[in-house]
Amino acid sequence: MSLITGCWALWYAIYRAYYGFGGTVDMFGTPVSESQWRTINLVAAVLLPLVAVLPIAVLPLWKRPRMRLVLLGLCWVLAVGFVVHGVIDDLQRVLSLTGLLHLNYPLFATVDRHAANIQDLVFNETWVLIDGALWGILGWMGLSSLRGRQWWLGTACAAMAVLTAVGLLAAYGVVGKTILG
Repeated sequence: MSLITGCWALWYAIYRAYYGFGGTVDMFGTPVSESQWRTINLVAAVLLPLVAVLPIAVLPLWKRPRMRLVLLGLCWVLAVGFVVHGVIDDLQRVLSLTGLLHLNYPLFATVDRHAANIQDLVFNETWVLIDGALWGILGWMGLSSLRGRQWWLGTACAAMAVLTAVGLLAAYGVVGKTILG
């Protein structure tokens, strides 16, 4: 499972590197700043291989009881974070496609909103959701008792529900939001 999780992140890093090095196929708009767009994608292309190496690099640490707790926490945080990111963005895209939410694209001078929504739904957020599920499975596999699994999954689901609600409130401007890349 660690290898699958790592390969999944590496695949997305290649996609981001393509745009970082100037690729334009399936671009849904014209960036305000080509260099800023490329930089954002190159930073992602550098960070994602770190995420790809992580599940493989920590594999021997699962045998150490103290490290197991740290790894379970890491898996929980990454699973919750990736899944919530994917769910919130997918919901925003669906709401945008139905006309119930207007999304801004501050990094783009021109944008095909429909194409941007479809690309995000079909590709970008699908990757994020699957990556979150893979990290969740890694954590789940690291638990040995039914009670531990129930607690781990229950707290993850509760956190996802709260964070998704906050994310949707932010999308509608009820609470503030921060956009990273």
